[in-house]
Amino acid sequence: MFAAQWGTGQVLWSLLWFFLFLLWISLVFTVFADIMRARNMSGFAKAIWTLAIIFLPYLGIFLYLIVNGGQMNARAERAAGETDAAIQDYIRQTAMSSPADQLTSLADLHSAGKLSDSEFAAAKAKVTAG
Repeated sequence: MFAAQWGTGQVLWSLLWFFLFLLWISLVFTVFADIMRARNMSGFAKAIWTLAIIFLPYLGIFLYLIVNGGQMNARAERAAGETDAAIQDYIRQTAMSSPADQLTSLADLHSAGKLSDSEFAAAKAKVTAG
């Protein structure tokens, strides 16, 4: 009964509005993320932009895109580069350390008195086992 009241044009019109709403929600999240990652903006400016987007949703988003839209891509690329560098550094630290390196650092800790004999033996057994 409900579906009989809706024509094809009304369904397409509703789908268009739903798509535009999802597009706007995506813009809101993108702009908020960009506001938070902007290093050249003071905390006061970030608060003003946030309030503008909350209280004047469409106007705030469009003004932010006009004023800061050219820098958004550069900030996103910088953040992605920093994340990638941190991941690569973590991978190098964890995957590149050989058992010999681990045993050397354990021996240094043991000789410095930071590991007891039992802790050293347990850690050494763990490294040599796998």
